[in-house]
Amino acid sequence: MRRPVLALLLALTAPALAAQGPQNARADSLRGSLTTERTWWDVRFYDLAVRVNPADSSISGVNHLTYTVTGPATAMQIDLQMPLVLDSAVQDGARLAVVRDSVATAVHYVTLAAPQAVGSTRTVSLYYHGHPRAAKRAPWDGGFVWGKDSTGGRWIATACQGLGASVWWPTKDIQSDEPDSQRVAITVPKPLQNVSNGQLRSVKDNRDGTRTFTWFVAEPINNYDIAVNAADYAKFTDRYKGEGGNLTLTFWPLRAHKQKARQQFKQVKTMLACFEGLFGPYPWYKDGYQLVETPHLGMEHQSAVAYGNGYQNGYRGRDLSGTGRGLDWDFIIIHESAHEWWGNSLTSADLADMWVHEGFANYAENLYVECLHGKQAGAEYAIGTRVGIANDIPIIPDFRKNRKGSGDMYPKAGNMLHLIRQLVNDDTRWRSVLRGLQQTDRHGIVTGDQVRQYIITQTGLDLDGIFRQYLTTTMVPTLEVKLHDGRLEYRWTEVVDGFVLPLPVHTGPDQWTTLTPTTEWQSVPSILTDPAVVQADPDYYVKVTPVQ
Repeated sequence: MRRPVLALLLALTAPALAAQGPQNARADSLRGSLTTERTWWDVRFYDLAVRVNPADSSISGVNHLTYTVTGPATAMQIDLQMPLVLDSAVQDGARLAVVRDSVATAVHYVTLAAPQAVGSTRTVSLYYHGHPRAAKRAPWDGGFVWGKDSTGGRWIATACQGLGASVWWPTKDIQSDEPDSQRVAITVPKPLQNVSNGQLRSVKDNRDGTRTFTWFVAEPINNYDIAVNAADYAKFTDRYKGEGGNLTLTFWPLRAHKQKARQQFKQVKTMLACFEGLFGPYPWYKDGYQLVETPHLGMEHQSAVAYGNGYQNGYRGRDLSGTGRGLDWDFIIIHESAHEWWGNSLTSADLADMWVHEGFANYAENLYVECLHGKQAGAEYAIGTRVGIANDIPIIPDFRKNRKGSGDMYPKAGNMLHLIRQLVNDDTRWRSVLRGLQQTDRHGIVTGDQVRQYIITQTGLDLDGIFRQYLTTTMVPTLEVKLHDGRLEYRWTEVVDGFVLPLPVHTGPDQWTTLTPTTEWQSVPSILTDPAVVQADPDYYVKVTPVQ
């Protein structure tokens, strides 16, 4: 139901699908925009029941979708990706007409037979079956993972961010509309246990040698976060007393890894203490916090964080910053848990604004280093992650196309936030901005522009050019410097119009000068003999280039 930005997105989407060109553009638009067939109804509740059949890698199930009618009804757009088959749609006991789009094959149009009165709440039941797409390289190229653990036992999981939840269940597959709550009932063969999101409500033994695990998510959730995790799990629990009261912690390692997990997962409490202090209360006290071992590296599945980092610190044992600071903590525990705030609680309406999820989660990594080892260590980690910046394509791609931008949304956007902190130059105030974002948009859907405007308003700084520079271009701000007649001359190149950045520069032993460059040459008196001596404060992601 979380759609506070609906009116904005409708205005942006107005040029309709008729203006689309190639077929793939049409498919992208149908998936990534609020079409006419999506805008007249608002999701309230998903009641999903799925039978998982590992013997032939198939699934079957039903999603009872409850919605509120918000405007004049047209057909209902339901998304379910091939090769899965939407068998039928049923409302009030009547089977409804269903047509698959000829171009966007994941899109189905369900024709409602009964009147849909504005303000009424209705339910449609969507029955389906088939062989879901097998993940090629989860979590990046996702789908269903049909794996085996070290003992040869079955190990099954889902991971579908970007690809979309419709890769394994019928849904309204867009980030700008979420249910208020959801039930998930997953049936798997014994002796497998299934772990999904929220709280486990019941376990039912069935006569056919299967078990049904019913989970309930009490708060709003991204549909790509809903997960299947089935394996021979051990389980242990703990409690964390935090800002929101007593938080239930539940850990689900493979049985063979229980002792390793007891040691490695101790980092969770340290993480929670750090992030609650910075961002505010953990967003999902009703649903608890779970950490679930998976056959893929990891994913921010809300209240059931997927973990596959091999019980080692770093990112698969490596430090992405190259400083050594990243080897003091488990990357997957920290980064994916940061998404409980940035991505799950505060969710971008469009995939194009994925920097709101990943940039802040990346920034949370260096803040976690700071929690462990102090401010300088955190800065070193942030600066070190720049080695991963490609500057290949912009971080923000086209909107309403279901597209992600450059992977620079992690280290480059994180370094942009680190830079903005330097400009604020007041850590108490900066912390209030981070907590304020979470408080203002708690459990909310936002646009990237809303996030930018909030930061600009709360800091009182002219940051518009900085956001445009780092998010919409591949250019690195470059300060050109030269010496002439006892003066240091300087100017910006490779910057957007309106780029404003007061820049501390090192001009000699223990000598710092703050310059406010423009794209025109300026100068200050200097006793330097070599312009190569001029270096920017390393907390600022810019280049300095001596010129003749």
